[in-house]
Amino acid sequence: MEQQFTTTSPDETIAKGKEFVSSLEAGSIVCLQGALGAGKTHFVKGMAEGLGIESNEVSSPTFTLINEYDGDKSLFHFDCYRMESPREALEIGAEEYFYGDGVTVIEWAERIESLIPPEAIWIFIEAPDKNTRKFVIRKRDS
Repeated sequence: MEQQFTTTSPDETIAKGKEFVSSLEAGSIVCLQGALGAGKTHFVKGMAEGLGIESNEVSSPTFTLINEYDGDKSLFHFDCYRMESPREALEIGAEEYFYGDGVTVIEWAERIESLIPPEAIWIFIEAPDKNTRKFVIRKRDS
């Protein structure tokens, strides 16, 4: 099953992230795919808000690879942009997070796609213009 929506501002993207995370359970894995500046981190900020985490605490873990946030459920936020291979994700214990008790969200997930469990939710983000973001949510194989 596929869902689509469009946002026209960062605040609207954050609101959609907050709305989206309300349907997730602990152990859920969300993979975000989109170009630099597409809105991935704003969407994660919304997910954080939905889990009772201050969105201003959320930043893209480009250099640290993973940030952990404690809220109503934990949020494990990966950024695989700088990863050269899935092996690097294994070295930081990614699979333990995938099967943990929080929600895992992965920016640039396509870089470690071979490690991603089949039940993961993939969100493809396009930026057709400066303000508009188009989101397509689906299971990877659909």
